[in-house]
Amino acid sequence: MIEPRKQISRLLLEFYINFSFLGSRLLAGPVQSDLYNLAELAMISELKSHKESVTELPKKPGGGPLFTRLRNPCTGDAALYLFNSSAQQLFEVKAFHEEYHSWFIGQSVQQDGRLLFATPMDPLFLILWYLITAEKEQGKFQPLNQVVVDPEFPSCTMLLQCAGVKQLLHHITEEKEIGHQKFYKYNQEKTLRWLKKKVNQTVKVLKGSNICVGRRVQSATFISSKQITDAEEDYLRYAYGLISEYIPEDLSVELSKYLQLPELASSSAEPPLKKKKLSDVPVEADEDYTKFNSNDMKNKKTNSKMSAAQKALAKVDKSGMKSISTFFSSKPKAKK
Repeated sequence: MIEPRKQISRLLLEFYINFSFLGSRLLAGPVQSDLYNLAELAMISELKSHKESVTELPKKPGGGPLFTRLRNPCTGDAALYLFNSSAQQLFEVKAFHEEYHSWFIGQSVQQDGRLLFATPMDPLFLILWYLITAEKEQGKFQPLNQVVVDPEFPSCTMLLQCAGVKQLLHHITEEKEIGHQKFYKYNQEKTLRWLKKKVNQTVKVLKGSNICVGRRVQSATFISSKQITDAEEDYLRYAYGLISEYIPEDLSVELSKYLQLPELASSSAEPPLKKKKLSDVPVEADEDYTKFNSNDMKNKKTNSKMSAAQKALAKVDKSGMKSISTFFSSKPKAKK
């Protein structure tokens, strides 16, 4: 019988393979073969205590996968990362957390209902932070073990153990070899070229995955009279935004200039419909409305209220006829 925690870890692994394709293809190479063991041991096995949060995990002293805190390459703050069992590959760990969420494991309930996502990440992004810092403070060539050192995050030295890191440092540094020792110094021009390649790779993945990156959000079942397609600029700007989440803000500004990204337009191409503005020019009447004077309107109103008998009586010649009211009035007195 498979343990409940292993059942959940396999479910998470399937979810990871199906939905985290973007991160694995953008920031690192192919996922290594021990990813299954990684998911089994690391992604869910630490959900072992009702009181212990998965974002506050202790280090594993053995040779298994290791959760650790490293410096976020964008903000410099602490963030959770994961090394595989051989410390050859780095994973960025993100926690999906809802306010009311728990795990049901067998006959027990795990209070901490967070869901962890481990995405392969290029360790050069984290090393880049230390190279830029050393350039600002020292501005000279230094051995790598003197650059990537941090008392607050001692696990940062494990970044140098990742596969292929030292062979890829030439993308972001200048190198000098004195004797049998190599010295490194941050190079912004090389770094921008390297980041541009990352952006172009990201654009390629976005297009190949049919991901909508424009300002409009279109449903797959919606049929519009106008064909809505994402422009090349939209892909480039979206990819630039993704890469900027892994580099310092100052470098992100320089990358935007290097990519020659145009400024965002203040107004959209198709503004919403507006009411027609009234002209300030006085409006002149096209017809003569003076014929509809007040007297004519009163007579018309009176005539409209007369009955058919009254209208017929009005047509009779009344000359020489006395009004019926004269028969009921008093006779005038004769003059003496």
